[in-house]
Amino acid sequence: MSYVEEVYAKLEEKHAYEPEFLEAAKRILETITPIVEANEDLYRKNSLLERLVEPERIITFRVPWVDDQGKQQVNLGYRVQFNSAIGPYKGGLRFHPSVNQSILKFLGFEQIFKNSLTGLPIGGGKGGSDFDPKGKSDAEVMRFCQSFMTELFKYIGADEDVPAGDIGVGGREIGYLYGQYKRITNLYEGVLTGKGLSFGGSLARPEATGYGLVYITNEVVKGTGKSLEGKTVVVSGSGNVAQYAIQKAQQLGAKPVTCSDSNGYVYDPDGIKLDVVFDIKQGHRGRIKEYVEKVPTAQYFEGQKPWGVKCDIALPCATQNEINGEDAKTLIANGCWCVCEGANMPSDADAIDAYEKARVESGFLYMPAKAANAGGVAVSALEMSQNSERLSWTFDEVDEKLKGIMAGIYSKVSTAAKKYGHEGDFVAGANIAGFEKVADAMLAQGNV
Repeated sequence: MSYVEEVYAKLEEKHAYEPEFLEAAKRILETITPIVEANEDLYRKNSLLERLVEPERIITFRVPWVDDQGKQQVNLGYRVQFNSAIGPYKGGLRFHPSVNQSILKFLGFEQIFKNSLTGLPIGGGKGGSDFDPKGKSDAEVMRFCQSFMTELFKYIGADEDVPAGDIGVGGREIGYLYGQYKRITNLYEGVLTGKGLSFGGSLARPEATGYGLVYITNEVVKGTGKSLEGKTVVVSGSGNVAQYAIQKAQQLGAKPVTCSDSNGYVYDPDGIKLDVVFDIKQGHRGRIKEYVEKVPTAQYFEGQKPWGVKCDIALPCATQNEINGEDAKTLIANGCWCVCEGANMPSDADAIDAYEKARVESGFLYMPAKAANAGGVAVSALEMSQNSERLSWTFDEVDEKLKGIMAGIYSKVSTAAKKYGHEGDFVAGANIAGFEKVADAMLAQGNV
């Protein structure tokens, strides 16, 4: 049994009740096998993998709050501080009914490697609660956030752990959380990112994930001697990531033809009219089906996803596991030759297997989320830098740094894949490149 297999077998035995975490750990450990085998004696001697797969600490706490009817409510809160070898813990807070320790460990483990790939000094963490902000009043959300932070503040700080937003945690929630942190600690510091521009937020943060996705897609395409110019792009989602991915893709000459929400998708053969999407989603938080009322040449498909539309490139920007194995096969059969992920883990295991089969057979290109959607956490780290310097950079300054970071990620990923005999396999390349930096830091810091 190899070292990787030994470590995973022990992990499976110890955490059998955490299926999401085990699946993520298994896939990452499998893809870093080449670098582990090349350094096995050193890693074994230092129990490197055993330390890597266990969080440095997990904080779990109750969150009592009062709803608008005066009824006492109680939710669970979590913070998984996974690895701080290269910097303070950094990762989002997720407020959603599905949140549990297994999901947060899976997301936190992934975050270690994503953050490492940015080249910035940030470790990996994740947190959140099973609280659902949907359907709650602003007052209820505020009371919940204040109660949540009243416990969490003990474990975070600008040089210790810097949470950000995630599903269910947007600008409103970050504002309430930051206000309570400041009230309790009497500190005005960069302890949360994604803040409003009036109190320490960064320009280009809303655009960061979508822009970063297209910047790295452009690098992937250029790596094969092609160009984004004139390429047909299928995009899912219609939130910040999708909106700004569409915008940047159009600026680089591509033609995005779809966007979607949880009810269905729209197809515009002439190219998505972004001003219409902005009006629907930013103007009055409407549903994407309204698009066809304003653009009669477009079509709306209720209850469907856009993966049957013919395209060159697919940019999934909606949600986890939105592409299954059959979806992936349909994309490939319809001529798609590149998938870059804007959402967190939008392709399930069967879809990833289909991409890999197509890569081996025909050179299919697949850039996983931990590399492709790292633009968001990269600009969060740039927000930390601005807060530390008491400065605010211009939009162009932040955007230029983001562009350089995404080009750097592509270079690290492709170089690592080639170095360890997996040229073109960006999944292996991303995990190996992210792991290598963390492993070196862990070894240098001793058995801690």
